Amino acid sequence: MNKYMGLDRAMFDRYAPRQGRKPLLPELSECAQVALMCRMLFREGWNEHIAGHITYRLPNGNILTNPWELAWDELTASDIVTLDSQGNVIEGDWNVTPAIGLHIQLHALRPDINVVIHNHGQWSGIWANLQRVPAIYDQTGAHCGVELPLYNEYAGTFENQATSLSAAEALGDAKWALLANHGALVVGRDLRQAHLRVVTLEWRCKRAYEVELAGGGVPLADAEVEKVSITDANGFPFCWEAMARRELRADPSITD
Repeated sequence: MNKYMGLDRAMFDRYAPRQGRKPLLPELSECAQVALMCRMLFREGWNEHIAGHITYRLPNGNILTNPWELAWDELTASDIVTLDSQGNVIEGDWNVTPAIGLHIQLHALRPDINVVIHNHGQWSGIWANLQRVPAIYDQTGAHCGVELPLYNEYAGTFENQATSLSAAEALGDAKWALLANHGALVVGRDLRQAHLRVVTLEWRCKRAYEVELAGGGVPLADAEVEKVSITDANGFPFCWEAMARRELRADPSITD
């Protein structure tokens, strides 16, 4: 395991716990990391029953994903399924969603991304159904920048190959998108970056909804958002580990 998971090394060296203190996390297998990601994002509101899928491309080209049958808050490391680069199951005891084609196509189109996440989030789902892009009102909603595409060519579910390819192509080089009347899609270089993008998106959507209910507010200027969003490239220090520890305290069996 790469214990830093993409975190900027200079930042880690500056702020890391001093030598001799406990590690931020125990050693985790790649399957355990994906299982933890599912648990962490479930807590963030990406919890629509058994909907949603995470794929994590390994250096050897194989892809880890969560099984179709299990909700994100119940699966463990041993439940994670391994696919080849074409989406065929090569290891695992569960089924894989028919909508996995969108992920496979995105991995093929975007060599820069190794993580693809889709679900029908609580707060991002509201704005997707409104077919509107929420403004950014605070620092926590600004971690990943201003641009948020809205893919508005809804044509059913994503198990149709032509539909999923059009969605993959429409994403272009974006880091995330709202899917009109459907949900949200987030991609990332690694699990740390994808996690920050999901939690930032949900927070941005939640705060914007609350601000509108309260009568409106003044969004952050784009220039201020861009100052904060340096975290998107460098990684938010220690956030992934803190949220992972929370899940491990609640259920240590996740790594089994």
